Amino acid sequence: MRNNILFVFLALFITSVQAQFGTTSQVVEPVKWNGSIEKTEENAYQFTLNAEIEEHWHIYSQNTPEGGPLPLWFNYLNAETDYELVGETTESESHTQFSEIFGVDEVYFEEEAQFTQNITLKDVALQVVKMELSYQVCKESCINQQYYVVFDLKENVVKFLENYDDFQAYGATPTNTSEEKTEEASELSQVKQSGEEIVTEIEDESQSTLTIFFLAFFSGFLALLTPCVFPMIPMTVGFFTKQSKTRSKGIRNALLYGFFIVVIYVLLGTLVTGIFGADALNALSTNVTFNVIFFILLIIFATSFLGAFEIMLPNSWANKVDRQADRGGVVGIFFMALALAIVSFSCTGPIVGTLLVQAASNGGLAPIVGMLGFSLAIAIPFGLFALFPAWMNTLPRSGGWLNTVKVFLGFLELALAFKFLSNADLVLQAHILEREIFLAVWIAIFGTLAFYLFGKIRLPHDSELPHISVGRLGLGLVVLMFTIYLIPGLWGAPLKMISGFPPPMNYSEAPYGVGYSKTGGGASSEIKDFPEHAKLGPQDIITFEDYEQGMAYAKEQNLPVLLDFTGYACINCRKMEERVWSEPQVLGKLKNEMVLISLYVDAKESLPENEQYTSKTTGKRIRTIGNKWSDFQIREYGANAQPYYIMLDHEENRLNKPVGYTPDVEEYASWLQKGIDSFKK
Repeated sequence: MRNNILFVFLALFITSVQAQFGTTSQVVEPVKWNGSIEKTEENAYQFTLNAEIEEHWHIYSQNTPEGGPLPLWFNYLNAETDYELVGETTESESHTQFSEIFGVDEVYFEEEAQFTQNITLKDVALQVVKMELSYQVCKESCINQQYYVVFDLKENVVKFLENYDDFQAYGATPTNTSEEKTEEASELSQVKQSGEEIVTEIEDESQSTLTIFFLAFFSGFLALLTPCVFPMIPMTVGFFTKQSKTRSKGIRNALLYGFFIVVIYVLLGTLVTGIFGADALNALSTNVTFNVIFFILLIIFATSFLGAFEIMLPNSWANKVDRQADRGGVVGIFFMALALAIVSFSCTGPIVGTLLVQAASNGGLAPIVGMLGFSLAIAIPFGLFALFPAWMNTLPRSGGWLNTVKVFLGFLELALAFKFLSNADLVLQAHILEREIFLAVWIAIFGTLAFYLFGKIRLPHDSELPHISVGRLGLGLVVLMFTIYLIPGLWGAPLKMISGFPPPMNYSEAPYGVGYSKTGGGASSEIKDFPEHAKLGPQDIITFEDYEQGMAYAKEQNLPVLLDFTGYACINCRKMEERVWSEPQVLGKLKNEMVLISLYVDAKESLPENEQYTSKTTGKRIRTIGNKWSDFQIREYGANAQPYYIMLDHEENRLNKPVGYTPDVEEYASWLQKGIDSFKK
């Protein structure tokens, strides 16, 4: 979230619900592979690999940009010596989504994937082609997996081996040296650490679609309160009740009118989805060009709402529809609903446009779901007031407050526009709209909105305001409080309420806040007797990245150990560090009551040649530091997913039951305390 939403202000009052997944102590293999070999012509073959991916898991494409999750990697051994690769390995259709965590597009596969590679033999007697396959598969946790693939041209079969010695012994074809393979892997799979990032909640598809529906419903309700729509309620309901021969027929016609409003807007969402395609919308939303276009569109919409001009459809359209509405009957009612949509376009158009832009970020059927929620909010009042006409006496009179609603929406769209510009800037890594600039823009926008609500600023279509209402004053205070809340973000405050909207903290002129430097001040400068071999990790926690060194320091300080199996490209590892470890009840324990050992299973630094080995547990060749810690996790704890947390005493005994991703702060703090208490006994 992976998530953009329709209105920034509404986001402040909606808490994302995220399922909590437990991590069991077991080796998980969510991807099943099979393959085939086809002889295309003399001495030429086509290799095909098929991946079946368990539900909710995904693997990342070989085209995933550097700096993001670990990409899929194919290492064909003895290529260009015994055979020639014809072109690159092609992929089946993938999904693309901008990652707020890594600041790049994630290219990934769900459910299934297919990869195809053509080769031409140089050695016509060659019977075996060997390839190393490695990838990262993620859900609520991430797993790095590796297979040794043998394409047996003689038997016309593809074999996926997990044991390196079996792979090395298969056939007579010599393999590259460990040094060569390690060097290639290092060049093709470099991932940067991003431990200072602010992340957004990652919701599953059903949650995000439901969120789109409710936010669209709220936006439809706000559209109902604009000057173009609100006055139509008593006029339209009154028309149906007075012109119909019976009250029941009037109610039926009004309900039918509301139904057609829903149909018209849902058809619009269906049309957008049909033209661009369900998945294409999502891809467009992560594209730099379209993010800039969305930014410009929202600026135009916002400017219109603020009163600079009106966005209107041609009058000829409305006149033609009005003539059709005079036909009466069901067809006439349909055209009356269409006339409402056209006449009110100057108010609803910017909201509908914004909603469709936001829904595009989710892809799939989100535009249809969004239009359903939006239209229901507009249609339901017509039906209710037709059923209960006396309720119309309770409606407030039309007046200047309707324009205030439009202006309020204009400020919200203006703020949201800069989120799209920020997305484009992050993808380009242009560093134009860094975190401080983004927050300064939002402070200016919401600060100006607060002054407007307090009556200190007047815009073109505002009426005289001798005094402000209690409701307007209350809303102004809320906006002012939100503006004040944003200000500490310039000095490094995480601003978790809007997590995912501003650029991440590492995308900043001063990652630790304006005026702060690691050498010039702050907590880090106060650390005395900094341990040898340690470093400052997330939240400035003293961290060891070597198991033996960390255990030795823990014995020296007589403290328990928190063993943290993590990864540079592990999404939920970053979430735990930024959203759970940062809380006082957790951070105090991590800094003062234990020793943190973080073992990165995707670290690509090569082990010295004399330290490389073949794992007795998995049969895989251990060449890198990441391989070493991954093998250690599987061998000692029977698990291969990250994040994975274990509390140990000095004899390497577990102090409590290991846990995985635990986003509940109190639950995680309680787990840490149980380990500390066990250590003290």
